[in-house]
Amino acid sequence: MTKQIVLASGNMGKAREFGEILSPLGIEIHLQKEFDVPEVAENGLSFMENALIKARHAAKYSKMPALADDSGLCVDALDGAPGIFSARYCGQWGKDQENNAKLLKALEGVPAEKRTARYYVALAYVRSEYDPVPIVVTGSWEGSIATKALGSGGFGYDPLFLVTGRNCTAAQLPAQIKNTISHRARALALLVSELKRAQEI
Repeated sequence: MTKQIVLASGNMGKAREFGEILSPLGIEIHLQKEFDVPEVAENGLSFMENALIKARHAAKYSKMPALADDSGLCVDALDGAPGIFSARYCGQWGKDQENNAKLLKALEGVPAEKRTARYYVALAYVRSEYDPVPIVVTGSWEGSIATKALGSGGFGYDPLFLVTGRNCTAAQLPAQIKNTISHRARALALLVSELKRAQEI
């Protein structure tokens, strides 16, 4: 039987990644806009807090189980920035090119060995708005920041994210490879194992 879950996001790139990974397991993802879920203030101080805020909000309006992720890029030379502000680093939401340009500017003159970074994600799954035992998992993906954008795949900071041990950016990886090694793939694998353990899928 297919399990229906609302994804607390309007990001089509994320929705595509989630769908490619979860659909073979009998999980059907619906975007929250199908249920006219209004925007919610992501005022948590961590990826985990923001993921829970979004998941509970989507469950409230959709009356369905909800899954949210809060993710971003943490650059060591910038003390973890852009971090939870990754999607709005340039001052506006979801402007990938502008965010990438600001990041390159911030790292001007920083040598390659000090451009280390990682993608980080927290996933929160709630069965209802007031679920007292949400499932929360995290995942990370090590890399460094290139000096220019490379590749046309992925989204967000992928064209700048040099994957450790791969000699390419995340935007140069085929989707089927990215979907097995990324921070989101790792966190989703943990989520799936938790859902199976709880006999929910």
